[in-house]
Amino acid sequence: MSYPDRAAPRRPGTVLAAVAVLLAMAVGAVAYAVANLAVTGGTVERFRAAAADETGASGGDVDQVVGLLRASTYLAAVLGVLAALLLVGLALGLLAGRPGARVGTWIVAGTGLLCGCCGVALLVGQRAAPLQLGPDDRVTADLLGLVGDAYPAWWIPVNAAVSVAQILGYLVVAALLTLPSAGAFLRRGTGPARPSGYGVTVSGAPASGPTPWGPPPGLHQPSAPPASAPPASPPPSAPPAPPGGFPPPPEDRP
Repeated sequence: MSYPDRAAPRRPGTVLAAVAVLLAMAVGAVAYAVANLAVTGGTVERFRAAAADETGASGGDVDQVVGLLRASTYLAAVLGVLAALLLVGLALGLLAGRPGARVGTWIVAGTGLLCGCCGVALLVGQRAAPLQLGPDDRVTADLLGLVGDAYPAWWIPVNAAVSVAQILGYLVVAALLTLPSAGAFLRRGTGPARPSGYGVTVSGAPASGPTPWGPPPGLHQPSAPPASAPPASPPPSAPPAPPGGFPPPPEDRP
């Protein structure tokens, strides 16, 4: 017996391109987290040396800034790994043709764009109008200014390039998923093929194979009795009772 399979819909190029961009962004997020952790040790050493030479900050103030630097680095690494896992999950959902994956990708893309724009605006605002602290916080301001100089020279340009690439990646993915080909594919999905019409022909008549309402091949239903057979005679009926409701007297026996 054979099962007619329904062919799975072909994934359009727009969906494949969106999946490729999501996977590339996931790899970039993990690479950024690893690089951030790798440069933290040297950054802390250079910061301590600069704080001892250029400021009169106490050891407690320096340790407080170092703790803040390490905490922000670890938090950024954890968020980067979680974002990479989320992007991989969305990519797999798009490959499977789930409509919810497209909606989730749009939400993540919008959130990423908002965070990226806020980060760029904050960076530009700090460059244009540096943070003004009171006379009592002068030491803290000097220490925070040394943190940026403690990073490697290539770190700031690479960090800016990664942020811009992330923003562009979200824009590209969101735009690809709005195209008609991606929408048609995600609305239809790629569910598993199912047998259709097994045991039934196109017109609805039973086929030769086993059907849910008929016996399997080789078995036959009992045939009806021939039309020429005489009908069976009914059994004899008892004689009618006489008037009055009493049974007839028994016959006299010799």
